Amino acid sequence: MIPIDGLPVLTAAEMRAAEQAAMIGEVTEATLMDRAGSAIAQAVARLAAGREILVLCGPGNNGGDGYIAAAALKRQGLAVRVASSEAPRSAGAGRAAAIWGGAVEPLDGTQPAPVLVDAIFGTGLSRPPSDEVQDTLTRFAEAAWLRIAVDLPTGIATDNGKSLGKVPRFDVTLALGAVKPSHLLQPAANAMGQVRLLNIGIATHSQARALTRPNLPEPDANSHKYSRGMVAVMAGSMSGASELAALAALRAGAGYVLHLASGGSPGSAAPHAIVRRDYAPDALDEDRIGAVVIGPGLGRDRDASERLEAAFASGRPLVIDGDALRLVELATLATHHGPRILTPHGGEFVHLFGEVTDDKLTATRRAARQSGAVVVHKGADTVIAAPDGQAILCPEASPWLSTAGTGDVLAGAVGAMLAAGLEPLAAAEAGVWLHAQAARACGKAFIADDLADALSAVRG
Repeated sequence: MIPIDGLPVLTAAEMRAAEQAAMIGEVTEATLMDRAGSAIAQAVARLAAGREILVLCGPGNNGGDGYIAAAALKRQGLAVRVASSEAPRSAGAGRAAAIWGGAVEPLDGTQPAPVLVDAIFGTGLSRPPSDEVQDTLTRFAEAAWLRIAVDLPTGIATDNGKSLGKVPRFDVTLALGAVKPSHLLQPAANAMGQVRLLNIGIATHSQARALTRPNLPEPDANSHKYSRGMVAVMAGSMSGASELAALAALRAGAGYVLHLASGGSPGSAAPHAIVRRDYAPDALDEDRIGAVVIGPGLGRDRDASERLEAAFASGRPLVIDGDALRLVELATLATHHGPRILTPHGGEFVHLFGEVTDDKLTATRRAARQSGAVVVHKGADTVIAAPDGQAILCPEASPWLSTAGTGDVLAGAVGAMLAAGLEPLAAAEAGVWLHAQAARACGKAFIADDLADALSAVRG
């Protein structure tokens, strides 16, 4: 069982292509099913701790994997029963059922067991399971001590993070061959428990991958404040949000943070290390500015629009967040060729790019292509995409991030990474990773100020 951080993420179509490419020479569909079943059995045996196991098998290849796994578990001397929703429909599943060779109980006539293995439906499901399957699976899951899903929990669509029916929560999901989008996209990801990859000998390639700890920029003996990165945070008269962004940039590692607002004094707890100036038309002429964060506390009036225009005109690398995402035009983004990172939450994304009619991964990739910018589509399942199609999926975020100001902290952290010289996609990934780790470090009931302060510690 392999942790999924940094691994390729394959859609159902990409997975089918990978399986076809693997079936050359003596490697057949049966070979892959035997490998999958053996790997499932090893994982289940390790997790079951000697308890009785109930394997639920479907009519297709996911069910076939379950039959092979059950046979392997039986050979190990473990107590295992098999129940099925219907007879095998594919030749592979029929062969696997014959290898099992034992009793196959009807789904509605069997009893729960301490360990439940769901191998009914996996990758490629496009319709809701029957009510009988949904109700029985839920009942068995509620009675089980340990719930394990094979590839994907029954009722989960592979690519879009959606549930096609009632899906119970599992403790562990064993991804076969590759991670799929719904292992990471909400609300489906909420049903997965821990996701672990089982290697079945398939070469996997994709432009999408799961978030992992990035290589964060580090100072060396010759570093100074400007080489570590100078971040300018442009605000309006409402400076609270921009103060958070500035603090986050400082805590994330920027060597110099310049806060540009319209008068007003900082809060008493604001770090003195942040340099504060009133905004002026030539404020961004400083050559050493490595990134401009604009949007938090900007406002949406004429002055705000003029500042946004000035930010684009400066040619500096930009992090565009908050109010700036309500002011900017898609045409402006498409014709501006400097490094840009957009950090919209769901509402800001819809305002700029329209409703998401397919899935979050596809929509974010399309938005990046249309805007020519790296897009960080925030939420419980953050997706980062670049114009060339590369994408990074962030696992479930802390629910305690749903408080005011946490998006401003993310913008500042991303700005620090961009100012340090990282390419936009790498800067976005580093900022998102730092933000997620800081949230975990904060635990429960934190505020945005706590989150910003935690960024320094989680750099490690």
